[in-house]
This record gives sequence, structure tokens and C-alpha cells, in this order.
Amino acid sequence: MSDLEIIAEPGRQDIVVKRSFDAPRDVVFRAMTEPEHLAAWWGLATSETVIDHADPRTGGSWRFVEKAGGEEYAFRGVYHEVTAPERVVQTFEFEGMPGHVAMETMTLEESGDGRTLYTNVSVYQSVEDRDGMVASGMETGLSQSLDALDGLLRKLA
Repeated sequence: MSDLEIIAEPGRQDIVVKRSFDAPRDVVFRAMTEPEHLAAWWGLATSETVIDHADPRTGGSWRFVEKAGGEEYAFRGVYHEVTAPERVVQTFEFEGMPGHVAMETMTLEESGDGRTLYTNVSVYQSVEDRDGMVASGMETGLSQSLDALDGLLRKLA
């Protein structure tokens, strides 16, 4: 059972996502940053994710393409900070709506019982951008992605 929590308070520009994983922090970090693992969990369950490129280092960039029903949806960003195994700061942009860029800060904390606490704070350029992301169905995609990550972690841990 997932303990996923998505916090999107009215009138704010941020979305906070929290979840725990039954895996050590270094394993979660590897699964979330290493290109060979990303396609196994990122994106909708009904789509295929292709990693165009992922260079998870400070100053690196990434671009992922989701393919579903003959359509392609691309996402991209720049890694502003990568501090293994605890923190990644990156931008997130859907190429279908260029110019609407969010800044994401992902942190991983060891909980002391072998679990890892994941927190992601996404800050949007406006409340309208943030509300648009919430209305896009991001909760479904996020839930599916993090469930798939959980499944991958069981194999890696």
C-alpha cells in the first residue's frame, strides 16, 4: 500500500510530493538517476518511455519521450545540482507547452528502519501554471510512476 501524499494548497505555486520506499537511500537514488533504470519506472503505465538522454550531474540535462497510441510527448530539463545520494535539483518542462518551466527539488532521507523518505517540491512560475499541472492528471501519472519505481526497487535492493 502506497503512502503517497500530494500537497497542492490553493493559491500557492508549489506542489509537494511525499512517499516512502522500502529500500536503502543509495538504491533509490540510483534508480531515480541512472539512465539504465529511468525507463523502467518513469511515465504512465500505458506508455513506453524512451530516454533520449540523461546526464545526471550538476550542469547536465535530460530529455524523456513518452510514446502512447501513436503519439509522442516529450519532457526535458537541466540538472542544477546532483548530490548523491540525497538531493537533485532540476528543471522540468513539457515540450508541448514550452516556457512553462518548474524547478524541482528532490530529497531522499533515510528513515532509520531501512526505508527511504522521498520528498519532491516543484515550484512553478505562477499559480496558474501550478494549477494547470494539477488539472492535467499529474496525480495519476505520478502515482503510476512511483508505483513502478517501487517495483523496480524490489528487484534492485
